[in-house]
Amino acid sequence: MAQNLPTYLLYAEDAGLPPSDVMHAESIAERSSLHSWEIRPHRHEALFQVFHVQSGTAEIVLDGRQHRLRGPGVITITALAVHGFRWTSDVRGTVFTILESHIRQLLAHEDGLRDAVLQTRCEPIPAAHRRGVLQAVASLATEHAQHAPWRTSAVDAAMTQLFVTLGRALPSALAREAGVGDRAVGHVQRLRTLVDERFREQPTLGQFAAELGITTTQLNRACRAVLGHPALAVLHARICLEAQRELAYTTLSVKHIAYKLGFTDAGYFTRFFERETGATPSAWRAQAVARQ
Repeated sequence: MAQNLPTYLLYAEDAGLPPSDVMHAESIAERSSLHSWEIRPHRHEALFQVFHVQSGTAEIVLDGRQHRLRGPGVITITALAVHGFRWTSDVRGTVFTILESHIRQLLAHEDGLRDAVLQTRCEPIPAAHRRGVLQAVASLATEHAQHAPWRTSAVDAAMTQLFVTLGRALPSALAREAGVGDRAVGHVQRLRTLVDERFREQPTLGQFAAELGITTTQLNRACRAVLGHPALAVLHARICLEAQRELAYTTLSVKHIAYKLGFTDAGYFTRFFERETGATPSAWRAQAVARQ
């Protein structure tokens, strides 16, 4: 079934998160109402989601297991975990969709908190923690929406506070494994971790496969089954995302950005970027600056 399962950045959207941001926030009803309150099973290639269900009821599928949750509760979903929802029309709550690689970077020095956060689970919120979770959710949503000075730092601080609050409110989740259970998905998850760590070096597929203990053919087969595209596209997408961030938020020359990303030829970088995005680096930067 894996090759037929939809894999998205954001549900039913090809564009996903804007490259200039690491998070998207919206009400649960905002998207679900467009789909008659039912989101069919799918997965996200690189995104972690936090659903804060303030009220209302959901029937949820998480990696083949059926759950029913009545708010207040929390659902967290790791990248590549299969999930689907059927919400009641009176649902109230917020969903945060975050680049999982950003969470790993943000919590790099807090292994226990990182492992507590990056799990797939569905939990009611204990009464003693409901106010704290609601306040942390509201703070993150506000910082993300208002575009105030030092927004990036403020969003990271609010995000960390939400993760700490959830880690303290839901300690039982530490005892369970996310357990995707599919070997191909496991290979893809490990590949994504390696890509996040080493994309600037631009390793070969053979090097990635060797570190995973499989052949390049097996690696490509796993990526096509889970993601719908070959393994090299995972590396290219990560390089392109970093290039877009550098173009949007720095004044570095295109040549300097190319060298930072492991390209020895700025012309080749320009051709690579245009092939991936449909625009040259300079044109993309001009559009990004105009949007800011």
